[in-house]
Amino acid sequence: MQTNTSGRGGLRIAVDIGGTFTDLAAFDETSGALHFGKALSTHGDLVRGIEDTMHGAHVEAGDAYLFLHGSTIAINTLLERTGAQTALLITEGFRDIYEIGRVNRPDAYNLFFCKHQPLIRRSLRFEVPERLLADGSVHKPLDEERVRALARALKGRGVEAVAVLLLHSYRNPAHEARVKQIVRDELPECFVSASHELSQEYREFERVSTVAANAYVGPRVAAYLGELESHLAAAGFTGSFYAVQSTGGLFPISHARRECVRMLESGPAAGVIGAQAICAQMGLGDAIAFDMGGTTAKAGVIADGEALTTGSALIGGYDRALPIQIPMIDIFEVGTGGGSIARIGEGNTLRVGPQSAGSMPGPACYGRGGTEPTVTDANLLLGRLDEANFLGGEMPLDRAAAQAAMAGVASRLGLDEVRMADGILRIAVTAMSHAVKAVTTERGLDAGAFTMVVYGGAGPLHACAIARELGIRRVLIPFSPGHFSAYGMLFSDLRHDYVRSCFTRLDDARFADLEEIYAAMEAEGRAAIAESAVTPDEIRIQRAADMRYVGQEHAVAVDLPADIFASQDRAAIKARFDQVHAVRYGTCAPDEPADLVSLRVTVTGLMKKPSPRQAAPGEATPPAAARRRTGQVYFRELAGFAPTAVYARAELLHRNEITGPALIEEHASTTVIAPGDRLVVDAFGNLVIEIGS
Repeated sequence: MQTNTSGRGGLRIAVDIGGTFTDLAAFDETSGALHFGKALSTHGDLVRGIEDTMHGAHVEAGDAYLFLHGSTIAINTLLERTGAQTALLITEGFRDIYEIGRVNRPDAYNLFFCKHQPLIRRSLRFEVPERLLADGSVHKPLDEERVRALARALKGRGVEAVAVLLLHSYRNPAHEARVKQIVRDELPECFVSASHELSQEYREFERVSTVAANAYVGPRVAAYLGELESHLAAAGFTGSFYAVQSTGGLFPISHARRECVRMLESGPAAGVIGAQAICAQMGLGDAIAFDMGGTTAKAGVIADGEALTTGSALIGGYDRALPIQIPMIDIFEVGTGGGSIARIGEGNTLRVGPQSAGSMPGPACYGRGGTEPTVTDANLLLGRLDEANFLGGEMPLDRAAAQAAMAGVASRLGLDEVRMADGILRIAVTAMSHAVKAVTTERGLDAGAFTMVVYGGAGPLHACAIARELGIRRVLIPFSPGHFSAYGMLFSDLRHDYVRSCFTRLDDARFADLEEIYAAMEAEGRAAIAESAVTPDEIRIQRAADMRYVGQEHAVAVDLPADIFASQDRAAIKARFDQVHAVRYGTCAPDEPADLVSLRVTVTGLMKKPSPRQAAPGEATPPAAARRRTGQVYFRELAGFAPTAVYARAELLHRNEITGPALIEEHASTTVIAPGDRLVVDAFGNLVIEIGS
C-alpha cells in the first residue's frame, strides 16, 4: 500500500461498530474540519454499515491516508459463544487447568452458582510431552513427532483454530514457537496462536484463557478484517489501516489479525481516550468516562489526567468469567443500553436487559418489527425523544408501535404505559450506576469527587439521573456525544505494551538487571513503531512495575518515573507502591517489605490531534434561535408531564445558561436537564451541568 509517511496533511477516518449503531468521525488535517456519520449496524454484513456511515458523513475512503477501526466483533463473539471450533495443545499433565481455573466463589450461599464454561471443550484439549522449569531451562525435551501426530489427527475433527500453552513459556518460548510452527505446517488453513505472543507473564490459567480466547475469536475477526481491508482497497483506499486496542492505542491491522483478543474493548477504550483529551483541554485531572450506547453502558476512570489501566480483565462477569491477561483500559460494562429489552422476570418483577433489541429489529419505535418495549421506547413515550427529529429527522420514530409494546408488558403489572416507562428508566439508571461504582467505589475512589463525562447516543438522556443517584455534582456532555467513541479514535496514538515477569525482593533488586529488561522491551517497542507506515510526531516511553507486599498473592501496577529509577531510590519506589495500594485497597503497610513481580513498558508514538473546537461567544441568555419549541416531558421530580423548553445545541453559545427542566437536542443525541439542574456552555462548546440537590 502507498502511505503518507509524514502522517500530515490528509484525511483520517475513524469508524466504531457498536451493537446498534456504527459511528464515523473524520478529521481533515489540512483544514482542521471534522465530519460525522451514523447508521444502524448491519450485523450480517458489517461492511455495509460502514459504507452507510461514510455516505452520511460525505467522505470517501479513497481520500483518506489513515483508516482507524474499532469493533465489538471480538467481544461479541466471546460473549455469544459463536467462535471457531478450537483445539488446545498444552503441557503434559496440565490438560485441565483451563477448566479448574481459580475456583472463584463470589457468592458462597448462592445455590444456583455456575462456574465458568471453557471456550474449548475437554475432548479438544491435548497434552504435549515436554516440560520447562520455572527458570526456562529444559526439564523434558519437546516430542516433536507427538506434536505432528496430534496436528494430523486434528485434520478430521473440523478444527478451525489451535491454541498453544506450554508451561513457563513466558521464560522461554522456544518449545511453544516450535509447536506453533509444526501445527501451521500440518494445518495451514488453521488459525494458530501461542500464549507467549500475547502474554509474557506468569499465571498459567490466565495465560491459557487468553490464548484460548484469541484462537476462539481469531478466524472470525481475521476474516472480517480481511474483508474490510479488501473492501477499502476496492473503494480506492491506498493508505494505512490500523485497529484500536483495548488500551486505546493503535496497532497495524496485520497485528490485529494475529492478536485479535487485543481488540476486545476497542470502541469503549477509544471513548475513554476521547474523554481524556477533553479533560486535558479543560485542565481537568479527574473524571469518570461514561458511555451508553444502544446495547451496553461502560465506565472508565481518568485520574491525574491518565486513563486507569489494568493488566487483566474478567470477560463476562466475575462469577463465571474467563480472564484475559493483556493490558487494557480498566472498563466496567453492564448490559443496559437504549435497546435493552424490558421483560417480566421471576416473581412477576420487571427486568431491563441484558438482552438487547440491537439494530435488527431494534426498539419497537424503530418500526422494524420489534414488539418488546426498550429503554428507547420509554424515552420516546416520556417526551424525551422527538419522533420527527431522531438522528436529525433521518430516522422517524413510531410512537404507536412503542406504545403498543409498552402496553403489552404494563398490563401484566397493572400499570399504565407512563408508569411502566418511568419504571424502566429507574431500573436502567440503577443498573448503570453499578458500572460507575465498579470503577470508582470498588477501586477505593469517591465517585462524588469526579466530574462525569457522558457520551454515547443514549448517555446524555440519563446522565443527570445517574449523577444524582451517585452523588456526582458535575456532568459534562462533550461535543457530538453520539459519535464520541469514533471521535476518540482521532486522539489515539500508536502504542505497544510489554511486560516481563521478574520475581525479586525490592530491597535485593539489582537495578542493572532491571535496566537490562526495561531496555530490551523499550527497544522492541521502538522497532515496532519504526516499522509503522505512519511516522509519529514523538515517541514516549513509560515504565511501571507490578508490586506486592511479601507474602501477598496479587500485585498492583505502580508507575516508575525515569528520575526515581535512575537514582535507584528504593524508598521512593516503595512509597509510590504504598500510595497506590492505599487507594486500591484502603490500606497500606509502609513498614512491610515489597516484591517486584513484573516489569512493564508502554511505548507510544504520539500522533497529530484535532484542535479543540471553540464555541462562539454569547451571553447568559441563549439566543432566540436556539429555542426550538416547548414540549411536554415527564419528570418524576414533578410527578408528571411538564412544559419543557427544547433547545438546538448547534445554536447554543459560550456562556449560555439553561435551568432545568429542559432538553438539548442535536443530531445523534438528546441531553435531559432535570428540574433543579443548571447547564452552562463552556468555551469548547461542552455542556457543563451542575446537579441540583
